[in-house]
Amino acid sequence: MRRHHIHQHQHHHHRPPSPDTTDNSESESSMMKCVSCKEEYDTDDAGTCRECYEEASETEEELKREIEELKSKVNFLRFWDSRPLHRSTVTCSFSDVVLVAVDADSGKPVVNSVPVPANKAVLASRSPVFRAMLETEMEESLSGTIKLSDVSYDALRAFVNYLYTAEASLDDEMACELLVLADKYEVKHLKTYCEKFLISKLNWESSLMNYSFANQHNANNLLDAALSLILDNMDKLSKREEYVELVEKDPRLVVEIYEAYLSKQVNTAAIVGIHDDKGTKR
Repeated sequence: MRRHHIHQHQHHHHRPPSPDTTDNSESESSMMKCVSCKEEYDTDDAGTCRECYEEASETEEELKREIEELKSKVNFLRFWDSRPLHRSTVTCSFSDVVLVAVDADSGKPVVNSVPVPANKAVLASRSPVFRAMLETEMEESLSGTIKLSDVSYDALRAFVNYLYTAEASLDDEMACELLVLADKYEVKHLKTYCEKFLISKLNWESSLMNYSFANQHNANNLLDAALSLILDNMDKLSKREEYVELVEKDPRLVVEIYEAYLSKQVNTAAIVGIHDDKGTKR
């Protein structure tokens, strides 16, 4: 629009545009429409308005995370074997197997449970512990039955289903049961999956219980997240029944918590002292 006015002025020597016209032209040229939301925005922004740009950046980060998760899932589901020539032998020699949930004391199958069928090649591909069982002449390999103790029938079914699909429907109880199995049978992908779920549900009231649970099953991500909440809420937590029970059950853990708490207090005091010194110098 501005070029049109200049062109007329140069060739026809018309009187210069009025100040009002110039102001309107400059105002219009300094505003653009966002290609996303179609709202006007200032030319200082490039291509899209600031809101749409920030939203697009967040979406891009989410997509990147989803892609990484999908890659991880594909790698988990892929059959792996460091010895390619041996792969066909492994796949062919592994026959079907069943997994049975049994009572830890009696060794008998859990009530209302039935054996869960699986393929040895799949189990060996997903878990180094199963692989060790099934590649040697251990009882599980010879009998075709793998007994899993201290696990519910529902958790066993969910566990086997995850080994085939890398999918699981979780609630707090199922996430804990599957994490225990994932830790025992070294299924890292499942363990990470369960930890992420439990961290998303974590609050200060459940932090002590989760800290103790994470410590038992080497769930370091959950351990760190729970400890952070504990340290932020020590005054409230030290008065709760769960805290008293933990002191009696595992005093070593309580000592670790207090060491972390004191360390945090010292660091906080040091930071405050540095700021005070800077304020004094000014």
